[in-house]
Amino acid sequence: MKISENLKKIKISLPDGVTLVAVSKTKPTSEIMEAYDAGQRVFGENKVQEMASKWEEMPKDIKWHMIGHVQRNKVKYMAPFVSLIHAVDSPRLLKEINKQAKTNDRVINCLLQIKIAEEDSKFGLDENDAIELLTSEAFKNYQNIKVVGLMGMATFTDDETQVTKEFKKLKNLYDNLSKDHPAFSILSMGMSGDYELAIAQDSNMVRIGSSIFGERNY
Repeated sequence: MKISENLKKIKISLPDGVTLVAVSKTKPTSEIMEAYDAGQRVFGENKVQEMASKWEEMPKDIKWHMIGHVQRNKVKYMAPFVSLIHAVDSPRLLKEINKQAKTNDRVINCLLQIKIAEEDSKFGLDENDAIELLTSEAFKNYQNIKVVGLMGMATFTDDETQVTKEFKKLKNLYDNLSKDHPAFSILSMGMSGDYELAIAQDSNMVRIGSSIFGERNY
């Protein structure tokens, strides 16, 4: 099945107000262009340099989202163009993003990544870390970043009850933090295997790759 058909099928299944991030990591620009020609404008990558080289080659109305774990020394490569950074998982990373955004005379939108999965392999802040970060003196002084919501990844399991519980936990935290942070507007949770469960818990941004582009080429 073609990429454009996969895309259409998924878009039809998404409720109004849910943004689709087409996860294009490891995929060649020719395949990304196929999705672009079918109307997709938001793409997610998990490696900064790969995203930067695609940004250089591809149409400039694409919104590039960094969805993977970010090393601080790589922030400078994406600071000129990145639209949203999903996986902010430490105060030091946020500080670096603010610094590089300032250098580029930009305000970069960010999501805090919250660890909701039981697996050790997932990155993220716990609830207390997130609250501490958002109320810190340093955070109040950052002029070049805007934290616009939260992101989380559920445990990789077929147990839908567990996945739902994890998404619900993130949704509750999002609701609590939103009271003091009016800039919050994005709850990014759900991937190819579990996005329907995420949407049921009010996710308004889903990150879908293999259901659009087919399996990854590593």
